[in-house]
Amino acid sequence: MARHLTVADARESLTAHVTARGIEVFMKYGPKIGWAELQGLLADRAYVRYPCEIVFDAGPLMAGEFAHPEPKGETPEAGFTMYVHPAFQGDLAAVPALVLYQLVTVNYGEFAAVDEAESFGAAALGLTRDEYYDLVCELADRVADADDEASAPAASCGSGCGCA
Repeated sequence: MARHLTVADARESLTAHVTARGIEVFMKYGPKIGWAELQGLLADRAYVRYPCEIVFDAGPLMAGEFAHPEPKGETPEAGFTMYVHPAFQGDLAAVPALVLYQLVTVNYGEFAAVDEAESFGAAALGLTRDEYYDLVCELADRVADADDEASAPAASCGSGCGCA
């Protein structure tokens, strides 16, 4: 009797697929993926299915979110804008880890989940999933810190002059 594929089987297959693709990215663009390598990767349709442009802008991001792709049109072929929190604009070395996490959404849409994002990003950077998870968490904390600073009341000189 033939075995039917389950949702768990499909999820496991997708995770294995994105991990294999991440290893291919590591082999082609690694071992250290920096800003220049990321730009090459984003232009490579073998690994990034649709055009993707990075914009440093927190406006479209949810509170605490470090990056998120938004479609530019009605179809994925129109491309995506990858919004990255401006807290990383001065640290371009950190951006690849954040963008790699989000690229599974560009490539696989709603089918991709956290497991795939972590598996792909870790493989592309040559890290274990735990190492990659720790890195992404550390970077995400910067967003929370930057958001906290942005929402804090402006400092004043303390003399009651209203210079704030």
